[in-house]
Amino acid sequence: MENNNQDKDKRLNELETMGIARLLWRYSLPAVVGMLVMQLYNFVDRALIGHYGGIDGEASQEAIAGLTITFPVMNITTALGVLIGAGASARISILLGNGNIPGARKILGNSLTLTAILGLSYLTLFAWFMDDMLVLFGATETNLPYAKEFMSYILPGLFMMNLTYSFNNLMRATGFPIRAMVTMFIGAGINVILVTLFLVVFKLGIKGAALASDCSMAITTIFVMSHFFKNSGPIVWTRGTYRLDRKLVLGIIGIGAAPCIVNVAACLINIFINSNLREFGASSDLGSDGALAAAGVFVTYTTMITCIIIGICQGMQPIVGYNYGAGKFNRLRRTYWLAVAASTAVCIIGWITSFTCPEAIASLIIPDATLAHHTGKILSVSMSMFWMVGFQIVSTNFLQSIGRISFSIALSLARQVVFLLPIMYFLVNNYQLDGLWASFPSSDICATIVTALLMIIEFRSIKNLEKTQML
Repeated sequence: MENNNQDKDKRLNELETMGIARLLWRYSLPAVVGMLVMQLYNFVDRALIGHYGGIDGEASQEAIAGLTITFPVMNITTALGVLIGAGASARISILLGNGNIPGARKILGNSLTLTAILGLSYLTLFAWFMDDMLVLFGATETNLPYAKEFMSYILPGLFMMNLTYSFNNLMRATGFPIRAMVTMFIGAGINVILVTLFLVVFKLGIKGAALASDCSMAITTIFVMSHFFKNSGPIVWTRGTYRLDRKLVLGIIGIGAAPCIVNVAACLINIFINSNLREFGASSDLGSDGALAAAGVFVTYTTMITCIIIGICQGMQPIVGYNYGAGKFNRLRRTYWLAVAASTAVCIIGWITSFTCPEAIASLIIPDATLAHHTGKILSVSMSMFWMVGFQIVSTNFLQSIGRISFSIALSLARQVVFLLPIMYFLVNNYQLDGLWASFPSSDICATIVTALLMIIEFRSIKNLEKTQML
């Protein structure tokens, strides 16, 4: 038992003693690999749906368009997952920095109760209003059957996805980054095998992709939740921690609000984009389904890149939260700037690739050569300022990790609500689909300026706090 306690102390103490570069690498690499593996299996899902998702296993752009219609639902599901997962993991890291293990365990129990309440609520609403919801999200007569079939089968997996995402974050925050990565490998590996079997061999169409996701999420959920039954870390399931505590709930939701708002905003933007693609795509060379399929490629590719940045942020979060709680402000700053540098490098690589081989990227998902060519042009325009995005994401997550709720929410709203939606509305009304894609680089420039200003203010505040501590 003594050795076990020493292992626990070692996992926590390294957060304030190990070299920053080595520590960020140790925590971020498993998160990045895990996130990248998950996105790779999403990419495989969408590629197989594009090539085998039609009737009797045929290629179908309508199937990809139908899948694109469901993206707002996925955004809402993710939003509720990060509301609890990101908020609880940040709070736990700060409490562990303060040495408050009983408080951290209570957050774990409250998180489970919150996830169950929210999950059952949104599953009921999705099931009850499915048809109306999908039409609102931009479905057409040709792609609605695909969207509805996918949603009908994926609903059970959405709740398990919330459990996996939320508590995988808590696993990482409590000193188990490698085990958190293994979770992603398990889910991705099972999903790739099953989706290939269901679509290519059994020709189940788009519902086969949904069933594969359900099965993989069920197994990963069991793996994640069982971790907290073991006495392998400081935070385990503890009797008496599941009754909701108003103060703890507000603390979790307060910090989790920023990433939650990002995903809710992404949902609203997806609805707005899909509606315009349906309307203006009908009169274009692409057609409504072609325009929606092109948007699906754009979302898939940019998500693939940003998931790496999110992985870096997930590795940064426990380091920043713990050292903020422990008053190690110099380590706080160094962690932030190292994460910014790494994330910017990733964005630059993705940005260069979108210019050098956009059509090749599109053709991986879209089998039609003409549509892939048009989609390549869309990628080049919409990602022209993408190299700025890493700085924005890391800054938002940094503020979230130290409990700066108002600033993190402000940055979350800046790019997607304050700038992107108004710019998109103006450009779409004047330039239709060309204006829609041009709105992304325009909002990136505006949001980067706001991010820089807020971070200057925050680091001045941290400097003053550091001076106060030294007195």
